[in-house]
Amino acid sequence: MRGKLLPLAGLYLVQGLPYGLQSGLLPVLLRAGGLSLTRVGLTKVLYAPWLFKLVWAPLVGTRGSPRAWLTLSTAALGLVCGLLAALPPAEGGQAELPVTVAGLLLLLNLGAAVQDVALDTLAMQLLEPAELGPGNTVQPSELPPHTLHLLQDLLAVPGTLWTAGFVLTYKLGEQGASSLFPLLLLDRGLSAPELGLWNSVGAVACSIAGSSLGGALMSGRRKLLPLLRSVLQFRLGGLACQTTLLFCLDTPWARLDPGTVLRGAVLLSLCLQHFLGGLVTTATFTLMMCCSQLAHSALQATHYSLLATLELLGKLLMGTLAGALADSLGLHLCFSLFLALSAIPILHLSLAPRALA
Repeated sequence: MRGKLLPLAGLYLVQGLPYGLQSGLLPVLLRAGGLSLTRVGLTKVLYAPWLFKLVWAPLVGTRGSPRAWLTLSTAALGLVCGLLAALPPAEGGQAELPVTVAGLLLLLNLGAAVQDVALDTLAMQLLEPAELGPGNTVQPSELPPHTLHLLQDLLAVPGTLWTAGFVLTYKLGEQGASSLFPLLLLDRGLSAPELGLWNSVGAVACSIAGSSLGGALMSGRRKLLPLLRSVLQFRLGGLACQTTLLFCLDTPWARLDPGTVLRGAVLLSLCLQHFLGGLVTTATFTLMMCCSQLAHSALQATHYSLLATLELLGKLLMGTLAGALADSLGLHLCFSLFLALSAIPILHLSLAPRALA
């Protein structure tokens, strides 16, 4: 088992690291340059290639091998990262994102999205159901005779509609809070270099730690849905603490000077939410793979890409709109909304179908 999981973990790290650094560092740099919360949120459009994974998932699944696609996409990622590293630093006071940088980031996300499809396909081919997490697997012995209505075939897979609703909503509150909270700390006095470090490298490290814990818990043959309910409840509690800290930051006595308790508390809250986010994500992606394994083998890659696209759509939707919500509703009402949205997936779990129980 370890011989399969370690290479997959390394490949997922290569794929996710540029995405994590981009999502954590770029908003801080743009906010420090003077962009409004609304305009910072709109830069999430650079992640658009991830939303079109469903378009090339059938191509990756039927043309060439997953290993060939992995090699090609990994080489493309390395090339684009090298070009980004070779660009001159931005001029002082420049708030707008240069067109060249925006174009390269689009290509970076395109390469990572293609790599993600190939890696997911390879993972479903290599891993046994017990290695993904509990859940019954049903394989039809033959491809359904009529596949012209691909979407119908995908939606007919047991548990798909429920899983689609879950993955579309489970990150709404978390994504809204994680998009705004670091920028609010920047507005209240934390330096851009320090915050960028905590919100990029620190966030990725905490997310990986949470994901690793999630994998370890599920490898212990724990039931997936009760485990997912527990981690969602922990995440809700963490977001409630973060919201309380936000209210404290608006009091006259609040200071984020070095060595203060409040400074340590907000940075700890930032790391904790990324840790819990990684834990929740691992459990949810295991649920998605279990659902996709209920499909015919020829449909599994496309089915999983459909779920992954919906998962990303939910995150990007809230990440894009979070700044506009904060500018229009105010921070307190906005974070109260995020709390309510984070409670919805816990209620949604009570409606889980038997096929995924």
